[in-house]
Amino acid sequence: MSTNAKSTPKRELIPVSIAVLTISDSRTDADDKSGALLVNRVQGAGHRAIEKRIVRDDIYAIRAVVSAWIADPAVQVVISTGGTGITGRDGTPEAVAPLLDKHIDGFGEMFRVLSYDDIGTSTLQSRAFCGVANATYVFCLPGSSSACATAWDKLIGHQLDYRTRPCNLVELMPRLLEHLQN
Repeated sequence: MSTNAKSTPKRELIPVSIAVLTISDSRTDADDKSGALLVNRVQGAGHRAIEKRIVRDDIYAIRAVVSAWIADPAVQVVISTGGTGITGRDGTPEAVAPLLDKHIDGFGEMFRVLSYDDIGTSTLQSRAFCGVANATYVFCLPGSSSACATAWDKLIGHQLDYRTRPCNLVELMPRLLEHLQN
């Protein structure tokens, strides 16, 4: 190491508590590949998968589960899979977006750029997005396990790792409610 190089102190992982929601009219725990993949990725990264549920593709059913998790101080992150397409039954953006305090537009933009490498122009059909609600990060992903793997491996996993430099979402968590402080 050169004498001019600055030594960066080693940072340890800060585990976060994550709830996983599969949105589907046909999936069960036995065949929910995307939900299972996300739980495995969460746990493999050293985080806590504190709950996993499946809910039908219904705006109000989705909103009820996500609202409850956003209100629960034990849940720091919500990751949903499914319902982000453009068909008549796809309603995750309509269910979740009104709950968000802030949208993190860069997530959806980056996800579609990365997905282009796998599925080409079909990525324009994805309405994947992310935001913050009541100091809880909410990620809404497509239903395919490949899309969930791309989102976790290339974006979410890095941003939920406190060791990621120059910055990450975990280090911002203590500041998410600073607007409520006097």
